[in-house]
Amino acid sequence: MSLEVLWFVLIAVLWVGFFFLEGFDFGVGILQLFLGKSERERGTYIYTISPHWDGNEVWLLTAGGAIFAAFPSWYATLFSALYLPFVILLLALIIRGVCFEIRHRANLSKFRFVCDIALALGSFFPALLTGVAMANLAIGIPIENGNFTGTFFDLVKPYALLGGLLGFSLFLTNGALFLTLKIEGELQERARRFSKIAIALSVTLFAIVTILIREHSAICLIPLILISIAGLLVFRGYLKTAFILVALCTACSVAALFYSMFPNVLVSSISPDHNLTIWNAASSAYTLKLMSIAAAIFVPIVLAYQIWSYYVFRKRISPRSVNIEA
Repeated sequence: MSLEVLWFVLIAVLWVGFFFLEGFDFGVGILQLFLGKSERERGTYIYTISPHWDGNEVWLLTAGGAIFAAFPSWYATLFSALYLPFVILLLALIIRGVCFEIRHRANLSKFRFVCDIALALGSFFPALLTGVAMANLAIGIPIENGNFTGTFFDLVKPYALLGGLLGFSLFLTNGALFLTLKIEGELQERARRFSKIAIALSVTLFAIVTILIREHSAICLIPLILISIAGLLVFRGYLKTAFILVALCTACSVAALFYSMFPNVLVSSISPDHNLTIWNAASSAYTLKLMSIAAAIFVPIVLAYQIWSYYVFRKRISPRSVNIEA
């Protein structure tokens, strides 16, 4: 396997890891505002993801950094084309992180409520925009000779927006199911009831997307099967297995996208002659070699830390045990 192929696979793994782990994270960030009826209840929902949110976002930052270093032409064209969405995404993530850090330090209930609203918005926009970005990668964007030649409206076509809604619904579903596994009592019951609505919406949207992508419908079959089985399990009460299947469905969808793109990193909607491939977008062999050595050292450390953190914070949370002043 060449270094170009290796780094394409590694970047795909990073995006898969981001969607697999961050899905429930964004979902909870949105749902806390609507499922929580009081300051304490919203704080309890937020508390479930407090140990994990920053570690999950590392996958996104690492994926962007890996694209920049391994495939600079891909990075330049992609971030030029999606400049406005990525700026909104970055601002949303900054606001989201600030809310996690300052909410529990605020003395005024009104200020905490403002933080809860900002956290919901900071979770909503990344959930929607990452779905739109993945959909644009699937259908292609107007690029010519490595330059983006379209406008913002070329990126928000109906199919791209549908991809955004699908990603948003999958994140909501994963967030609701995660809450059923982490909280006890009435808060858990609310999440369980909402998970039925969210999974029904996700299955419907996924079926529509699969039908629309006729040329790639075969690679969407496995994720569609996973989300369909998850839907059945949610209504039968097997929530833990359903949570895993929804996360796997999201991960498999991203993996299928990268599989369908290979060996392209960006597909041109103008002509296949203008596609960016792993060969014409890659850095030098020396750069890729150094990156491979660094990845071999640090990736296992990061994985070990995340596995350890999920193990430590694996227990359920009782609303009575959460101190929102802490």
